[in-house]
Amino acid sequence: MRVTVNRWLGSGFAKPAVFGVALVPFLWLVLAASMDWLGANPAEALERSTGDWTLRMLCCVLAVTPLRTVAHLPALARLRRMLGLFVFFYAALHMLAYSWFDMGFDLADIAADIGKRPFVLVGFMALVLLAALALTSFNRAIRALGARRWQALHRTVYAVALLALVHFFWMRAGKNNFTDVAVYALILGSLLGWRIAKKFSKNEP
Repeated sequence: MRVTVNRWLGSGFAKPAVFGVALVPFLWLVLAASMDWLGANPAEALERSTGDWTLRMLCCVLAVTPLRTVAHLPALARLRRMLGLFVFFYAALHMLAYSWFDMGFDLADIAADIGKRPFVLVGFMALVLLAALALTSFNRAIRALGARRWQALHRTVYAVALLALVHFFWMRAGKNNFTDVAVYALILGSLLGWRIAKKFSKNEP
């Protein structure tokens, strides 16, 4: 079974299939918006949904290495870059929804809001880091930066996870609803904890 799964992951069908699955939430949101299925406050629904999908994609990206190691599926690594770009894609949609529906694309108001509200600042910082990761996710960037500096830059995905979680916490704090925050905190904490434990196990004598 493992050999079959690994063979499929290494085939030419895996990337298009995963790309299609990762794009489904976006297509659903476009359809739902066009058909007026987003409820009484479609703007809030779009902002919330794009934020949720950013977190979900981030969990998927961070799960690749643990799953690849534990399940012995090395071909999973082929999908990490594409999933990482989808994290940025949904984060950019989240920022677009905020800029459009909340701020009316007024750059001065957006800049003032970033400086005034901490949860917006934290979310913006996460987006800037994601943009840097997306722009350097290609082989040419690896050659230009050098493997060591490129790896150091892409380890900031852990900072992105922390910033995204803080942003989500502050978003839900206003409504005193922390259930989803706890779920994402548990998932991201487990994935990051696995990496820390793995690193310390390598350093053991």
